[in-house]
Amino acid sequence: MLSRVPAGAAYAADCQRGGERIVFDHGALRTVAWPSGALPPGEAAITRVLRPLGFSHADTYPLPRLKMTGRSWRHVDFPEDIAQFFVSELHPELFSPAFQAAVSRVLGASRDPLSPADMARLERLARDAALPWDDALALLPALIACFARQHPLFTQTDYETLLAESAEMAWIATEGNAFNHATDRVADIEAVAALQKALERPIKDSIETSASGRVRQTAFKAAPVQRQFLHEGQVVTRTVPGSFHEFIQRERDGEGLDLRFDAGNATGIFKMTAAAC
Repeated sequence: MLSRVPAGAAYAADCQRGGERIVFDHGALRTVAWPSGALPPGEAAITRVLRPLGFSHADTYPLPRLKMTGRSWRHVDFPEDIAQFFVSELHPELFSPAFQAAVSRVLGASRDPLSPADMARLERLARDAALPWDDALALLPALIACFARQHPLFTQTDYETLLAESAEMAWIATEGNAFNHATDRVADIEAVAALQKALERPIKDSIETSASGRVRQTAFKAAPVQRQFLHEGQVVTRTVPGSFHEFIQRERDGEGLDLRFDAGNATGIFKMTAAAC
C-alpha cells in the first residue's frame, strides 16, 4: 500500500523516525456483484480467503448513493488487534444497460488467482484452523495475489462509459481488488490532520464523524497513477485516481472499542477516489 501512496509512505517514515506506532485498523477494497470471468463475482472473490483466516461477517452498510453495499469482516479471536476488512460490492443492475455492457466487457476475461490446490489448502485451513508450514508458505503468495486487478487491458471508451455513471466502478476498472485504502488508528485525529496539512500533504479538508460520535475519519486524497488503455488499436496511458491512506479515531462504547463503521462516513471517504485527474 505504501508503494502505491507516496503521502502515506511519507507519513509512515515520519512515524518510524519518531518511534511512533502505526496501528493497522482496516483495509478496504471494492468488488463488483456481476459475472467476472473465472473470478467469483462480488465479495466472494475475497471472503473465500477471509473466512478460513478466521474472519466473520460483522455488519452490513447500505451505500445507496453509490449503488453499493459495504460489509465489514472482523477477526473472531482478536477483533481489536487484527485489522478488519471493509469489502464493498457495486451493483451494476442499478445502472444503465450501456454501463452493464461495459462492466461485462471489462470484467469478462478476469482470471482466478487461486488454483485448485490453493482452494484445497484454504478448505483445510478452515477445517483445522492451521496449516502445515510448507502448505502455508505455498498458499501465501496466492492469497496476496487476490488483492490485485485480475482483468486484462480494456478500451478507453468503456472506461469513459463507466466513469460517466460511477467513479467507483471506474476505479475498480483500473485497480481491481487492490486495497482502495489502508487505515491508521490514531488517538487524536484532529492533531494528525492539522500536522499533515501543515506539512502540505494532500489531506482531506474535513473529518467525517459517525452518527454515534465515536468514530471519526479523514484521509489523504487519492494518489494519481498512470494506467494503460486500448484506444483505436493502440495502447494509451492516462492519469487516474489510485489508492489513498486513511486515518481513524475510535472511542470505546459499553462493549469495548467501537469497531463499527458508518455509512455516512464511508460514503464521504469513498469520494476520495472520485476526483478526475
